[in-house]
Amino acid sequence: MTVRTAACAVAFFALLPTMAHAGEFSVTDEKADTEISEVSRIYLDGQLVSTIKLDDMNRAKTVRVATPTGRTEHSYTLCGEITIRTPEGRVETHEVSSDGVLHNPDGHHFYALGSNGFTDFYLLDPDFPETAEHRPGQSETCAAPIS
Repeated sequence: MTVRTAACAVAFFALLPTMAHAGEFSVTDEKADTEISEVSRIYLDGQLVSTIKLDDMNRAKTVRVATPTGRTEHSYTLCGEITIRTPEGRVETHEVSSDGVLHNPDGHHFYALGSNGFTDFYLLDPDFPETAEHRPGQSETCAAPIS
């Protein structure tokens, strides 16, 4: 490779658009004792950033989510399918989802939480609850996964 070719290659790759990341935050999801299994999907600003699968062999998982440069407010959506065993012994699968906004999430640790009988699903940093704003109700972003 000549010096001129190398210089052109360097200039070309320097001009390619890149997705610079400003920071990251983490999310932990844990399987409740009444759950048989759970599959959760985390969307940040409309993009799928992580899928978490939990069962008796994998009861909890923590993932890191990178955030793009230049933004401190991020929309999020949690989608999931939670399979439980009722006290009567029946097996039920609940589709859960919700939307919200994260305010300056970099460096924070969120938990994916379910409430209201597995009908609501949201992120919360218990040390800084103001960091995550939750909109109760089902998200229109989520669709059942096809396997």
